[in-house]
Amino acid sequence: MRIADEIVTLLRQAGAGSALPRVRALHLPPPAPPEGKEGEFAALELESGAVGLCFLLLDDSLTHVGALAQAVRGRPAHELLAWWADPAAASASPARAALGYAAVNALTRQFFDRAGFVPPPARNTLGGLDPRPGEGVGMIGFFPPLVRQLVAAGVRLTVLELRPELAGEFEGYTVTLDPLALADCTQVLSTSTVLLNHSFERVRQACPAAERFVLVGPGAGCVPDPLFAAGVSALAGSWIADPAALVGAITSGAPWGGSVVKSLLAAADYPGFAQLLGRA
Repeated sequence: MRIADEIVTLLRQAGAGSALPRVRALHLPPPAPPEGKEGEFAALELESGAVGLCFLLLDDSLTHVGALAQAVRGRPAHELLAWWADPAAASASPARAALGYAAVNALTRQFFDRAGFVPPPARNTLGGLDPRPGEGVGMIGFFPPLVRQLVAAGVRLTVLELRPELAGEFEGYTVTLDPLALADCTQVLSTSTVLLNHSFERVRQACPAAERFVLVGPGAGCVPDPLFAAGVSALAGSWIADPAALVGAITSGAPWGGSVVKSLLAAADYPGFAQLLGRA
């Protein structure tokens, strides 16, 4: 079974026997969004108060997502899951796929809240990686601040990117379009966007030597059991501590500030879906 299908199956199990949560609102960046993450994410808010984030810069998502704001309001959140999980639907409308993935994150947060579960805070900005000089480290998605940290640590850094204009050899690191270049990396830091665009299985298989494989970013908020089973060691996400403040920041283009807390959910710290379901 595909990772996306496994995640959706668990979320449907989590919601079985209770009223289906509906979407209260979709919160979007301002029409002239700022550079950086403040202009790259939307927040899908459920009537329960749970909020899920999604990345808007894949394909034409940002251009078309605004037209969907009225369509999703009041709609059962579970109906949006197929917008992301169905490959044909996701390919036909990247904007709908983004909102489907926001529903994944929002429903996961609602499930965690019902179970009284909060992931541990992150201890560093590298998702718990412990890079050593000379070690082969991979990065999926170009994160300039993290590149600087890893280069300073003396690793052999290989960055996998989708944008051809970024490829090349640079001082201390390589940017490539070829997933096979990650084959000898023993630690890998990957953008959680690989879940949104359904490339996770492909890039994980391209990293057979990875002892640690961490998904990082505000979108790393889904139920993690299938990912841990597939070789992910941790999810370094953004735990929403103040939903109202986050919504205000996103809609105004302001920094997220204290509205989120960097979290690091490692497989060893996670009690598992079955135990949380029992609590919920």
